[in-house]
Amino acid sequence: MAEVVKMPKMSDTMTEGVIAKWHKKVGDKVNAGDLVAEIETDKATMDFESYQEGTLLYIGPKEGEAVAVDAVIAVLGEEGEDYKALLDGAASAPETKKEEEAVKEVAEATSQDTSTSSVTAEELGCTVITMPLLSDTMTEGVIAQWNFKVGDTIKSDDAIADVETDKATMEVTAYAEGTLLYVGLEAGQAAKVNDIIAIVGPAGTDVTPLLNQKTTAAKPEAKAEVAVSNEAPAAVSTGAVASANDDSRVKASPLARKIAKDKGINLNDVKGSADGGRIVKKDVENFVPAAKSTAAAAVAAPSEAKAITLPQFIGEERYTEVNVSQMRKTIARRLSESLFTAPHFYLTVSIDMDNAMAARAQINEVAPVKVSFNDMIIKAAAAALKQHPAVNSSWQGDKVRFNEHTNIGVAIAVEDGLLVPVVRFADGKTLSHIAAEVKDFAGKAKAKKLQPSDWEGSTFTVSNLGMFGIDEFTSIINSPDGAILSVGAIQQIPVVKNGAVVPGNVMKLTLGCDHRVVDGASGAQFLQTLKGLLEAPIRLLA
Repeated sequence: MAEVVKMPKMSDTMTEGVIAKWHKKVGDKVNAGDLVAEIETDKATMDFESYQEGTLLYIGPKEGEAVAVDAVIAVLGEEGEDYKALLDGAASAPETKKEEEAVKEVAEATSQDTSTSSVTAEELGCTVITMPLLSDTMTEGVIAQWNFKVGDTIKSDDAIADVETDKATMEVTAYAEGTLLYVGLEAGQAAKVNDIIAIVGPAGTDVTPLLNQKTTAAKPEAKAEVAVSNEAPAAVSTGAVASANDDSRVKASPLARKIAKDKGINLNDVKGSADGGRIVKKDVENFVPAAKSTAAAAVAAPSEAKAITLPQFIGEERYTEVNVSQMRKTIARRLSESLFTAPHFYLTVSIDMDNAMAARAQINEVAPVKVSFNDMIIKAAAAALKQHPAVNSSWQGDKVRFNEHTNIGVAIAVEDGLLVPVVRFADGKTLSHIAAEVKDFAGKAKAKKLQPSDWEGSTFTVSNLGMFGIDEFTSIINSPDGAILSVGAIQQIPVVKNGAVVPGNVMKLTLGCDHRVVDGASGAQFLQTLKGLLEAPIRLLA
């Protein structure tokens, strides 16, 4: 009888897996224990072995496709057996749910259609002007000033208002002719993008039906002409009386002023067509400079500064996007949960590493495996945790778990992110044992060969960026641990010893604590013990 094969849950944090490679194809015989596929989880690429026997009748996802845990990925059965009923059964529940949601959406849409008015702006001969999207980050705009009031006649190129966005004060041009029938808010008030701010149409038109309808996020009915201005539209020059070449007092829209500046046009020479002789965009674009006599061109103020011409630089905006890996998805989810759930606080201490450096050199003369400073820190942290169980704890909701064993997670950077394999019972292991284990974990992590048993069960974590020259940093706690230790670089700096300034080797350690289980005093006492062990490393060998 045919049986479905589902995406297995291959780690405690896995929610979906990617088929990295199929080792069998449809029609192949499969025995129990045969390697069927390689699956990329959030932490490693792992072999998936079959616990069933039969002929491979169906393969669902292709290589590279992501599949949720417990979703059907294959079917095994007798050769030629009909398996479609199994697939239909697996999909029926989700399909039923989709149908129910679709029915619900149709019902809601029908309800909305019957509750709203069918009157449109076109039928009334009106133009609805909404708050335009004037920058890529804008969510709302503030009306800096209205240039017209209700009842005024509007021309198609009139700027009806100046709008203050999150980046600049800009002009909104309606491209609509008629009477200003409605103004939605006063100067100084804010409106969301796509909210109605004004309506233009024939004089005397009742716009109440339009206001009663819900404003949608559809394409605005009114176009928006925008221009960034470095000063407020109503700004007045505070300098002396302008010369003949100074056009700062000329009434012009910010966009017209910008175009004129780009083209080198003096606004004193341009005739405005808007109300009050105000110069708008089309006036500048249609302007044809008159010929000037040679004598007039020769007259120039001797003190006038020479204009600086900058060469034009043309750049190209480019970017590359890649799909988020399963590992990166889980890192993002778990670290977000940790940071926004656990109240973090940090404690930093400086360690005199002179004795540790001398001890390491002596140890490596006889050790079968080269011991690193990180191995010494892992050993010292494990020993200190035995004396301070409050730091070796975790929050369990309605309980606090005090761990009597010390399993130290070691953060290892890999190409796709970060893995944290665990050195178990680190307090009882020698420095050589810890060094060999960490090196083995690093090799497996880079080859994506770590197994769930390698990274589960930590009670405390050590993250070391000292080898990258980082002096000091803070880390996000590796949940459900109650604390994490951040290790900086060893720096040679002047220190005071016996009243004299001498060269010293100093390393900074920062302890990140979950305040729900670790108090400040508990964290400080742990760091003092850790400091003592590293500054007198002979105690680690006792």
